[in-house]
Amino acid sequence: MRPFPTRPVHFFTLLPLLTMLAFSLPACKSSSPAGAKVKMPFTGNKYESNNRFFRGTGSGVSVKQNIARGKADIDAKNQLAAQVKTNIRTVTDQYLGQTENAEATEVADKFQSLVREVMNTEMADLRKVGEETRYNETTKEYTQYVAYEIKKNAMFRFMKKQAKTDDKINDVTRKRIDEILDEEIKKADAEDHD
Repeated sequence: MRPFPTRPVHFFTLLPLLTMLAFSLPACKSSSPAGAKVKMPFTGNKYESNNRFFRGTGSGVSVKQNIARGKADIDAKNQLAAQVKTNIRTVTDQYLGQTENAEATEVADKFQSLVREVMNTEMADLRKVGEETRYNETTKEYTQYVAYEIKKNAMFRFMKKQAKTDDKINDVTRKRIDEILDEEIKKADAEDHD
C-alpha cells in the first residue's frame, strides 16, 4: 500500500470550512441549574427598608385581576408587618435587658399585642409607591406587583396614639411603651433630617 501524498495545508484553504462549521453548530448557552434570572419589579435599594422607612413588596397571581391585586396587597402588607414586629421585638428585648423589673415582661407582651392591632388597622401614612400588572396570554393569568412604604417615625407615632386609646394597657405599662416609642421616634426623626 502506498501512503497518501501529504501536502501542506494552508490556513486560507481551511478558513471557509471552519467558518461553515462554526455557523452550523447550535448556539451554546451557559445556563444555571436553577433556571434563568428574572428581573422582578420593585427590587433594589429603593424598595428595601432603611433607617427612615419600612418598605414591603408583594405579588399575586390569579385569573381575575382584582384577586391578583388583593393577593399582592396582602403579601406586601405582611412583609411590612413582619418588619415592624421584628423591629419592635428587638427594641423590647433591649428594654428588657436594660430594666430588671417585674413589669418588663408585661410591657413586652402588651407591645406585641399593640403591634398586631396596629397592623390590622388601615394606616393613613401607608403609601403605595408602585404597582404593576402583567397578563400572561398563555395561562390567562394576571400577575400583580405592588410596593408600599411608611415612614418609621409615622408608624411609631401611630402606635403611640393607639397605645393611648387602648384600655387594656394600664398606666405604668403605657408609660413604658411611650418611653420606648419616644426613643424610636427620636431616632427616626434624626434619620429623616439627615
